Amino acid sequence: MSILVRSSAWLLAAAVAFATLGPPGLRPHSDLGQDGEHALAFILVGFAFGLAYRSRRTSVAAISVVLIGLLELMQFWAPGRHARLEDFLVDAGTACVGFTLAAIADWVRTRFRANSALTSQGPAE
Repeated sequence: MSILVRSSAWLLAAAVAFATLGPPGLRPHSDLGQDGEHALAFILVGFAFGLAYRSRRTSVAAISVVLIGLLELMQFWAPGRHARLEDFLVDAGTACVGFTLAAIADWVRTRFRANSALTSQGPAE
């Protein structure tokens, strides 16, 4: 299961990198607007990597913020693209929200398992 989650996270990161650096005409567009599209993409990236690397979530989140900054800076050399501080702040912030949501999902899952284990044991004698 872990390899599937990690592969999905990396494929999602590759898709976001292509959308960020690729030709503007090939970038998907929606009714969310640019900031909304960035937010959705990077929440998903943060969530996916947060689930993929549970034991190293904090360091992976920090590395992600640095790589998001580099991705934004690489837009200086991508034709038709523009590096903006606002985009970096939205992208890095929402990736961190995704990591937080992954941590919450793990916490809920752990609590649910603990409660169901207690329930299945029955009353103490």
